[in-house]
Amino acid sequence: MASEADSNANYCETRSLKRGDLLEVPRTLFTHYGIYLGDGQVAHLMPDILPVFTEDRKLIRDVVTNQRLILGVISKNASIRVDTVDDFGYGACILVNHMDRLVCKKPALPNEEVARRAEKLVGSTEYSLLWNNCEHFVTHCRYGIAMSIQTDKFCEAVKTIIRDQRSIFVTTALGLAGIFCLGFGPTTTLPTILIPFLLWMAG
Repeated sequence: MASEADSNANYCETRSLKRGDLLEVPRTLFTHYGIYLGDGQVAHLMPDILPVFTEDRKLIRDVVTNQRLILGVISKNASIRVDTVDDFGYGACILVNHMDRLVCKKPALPNEEVARRAEKLVGSTEYSLLWNNCEHFVTHCRYGIAMSIQTDKFCEAVKTIIRDQRSIFVTTALGLAGIFCLGFGPTTTLPTILIPFLLWMAG
């Protein structure tokens, strides 16, 4: 028999969402996460440069543009903000409690506690793609442990590339092409030697 988490692990109408539900929105390169707070509101962590320059709540509350988001990632600034479900979803399908089936080691905390944990964290925070992103925020709230499955997969892919000896030959060839095109000098020669050597050592 399917569990409640399984039956909710798909797109839902706002009225069927429960306070403390974990929401996922698949994007092109990643999945964005949030915690449903009730009354059509979602708490989620978003990279955002604007809070660095202003404390004007009205300006900050506007939907985060791509430019604000990218500058937030670069400057490592973010905010845990509350937006409507529509603004959070941005027109995409919303998965509900889908991660409950992926995170087997830790059962979900009671929904009310999940929502309270999320509300307590609303405000400015540091951002790190690897150590403090939206997935770390929701897993901390829902399971009591901050982790990111997306980050783990990314790191594994990077390790695979580094361990692949072909990457040494590719970087050497690119380095030699750089020397050929840009001329012989410390800025072209040093990376040509160092990068393949480091990849060889890591592999």
